[in-house]
Amino acid sequence: MMSTQLASRHAPALPKLVLDTNAVLDWLVFDNPSCQAVTTAIVSGRVSWIVNDAVRDELAHVLGRGVVDRWTPDLSRLWQMWERHSMPGEPTVSTPPLRRPRCTDTDDQKFVDLALDTGAQWLITRDRALLKLARRAHPLNLAIVTPERFNSAGRSVAR
Repeated sequence: MMSTQLASRHAPALPKLVLDTNAVLDWLVFDNPSCQAVTTAIVSGRVSWIVNDAVRDELAHVLGRGVVDRWTPDLSRLWQMWERHSMPGEPTVSTPPLRRPRCTDTDDQKFVDLALDTGAQWLITRDRALLKLARRAHPLNLAIVTPERFNSAGRSVAR
């Protein structure tokens, strides 16, 4: 009989996705219905939601500025969901700097870098500066899409 640890080493790796801050807020603060496929894929364990300190720090910064206070977010629940469902991203892929798409909003480059460095298949965002990179990211096997586009593109994963 094979141990669980040994079996997991031989199991295929889950597809990975990165959420930008607004996508996290859409899911964990606003409960935006357009994020349902993304939410289902993450919560069901069909994808790995990849994070790092930089994206966590940005979310904490946005929440600390009071941007979403009028929605009275349950911050305890938000951080519990973060801890339960996110996976720390360890660099596993080396994308040459010359091939790496550069975001015009330098604050958003962290999401592109995290996705490329960890081999994520999707970067979920509504940010225009990030979405403009979709065509250049595609040859690097990264789909930069809105939550609605993930609904169609990630359909088989979300079920």
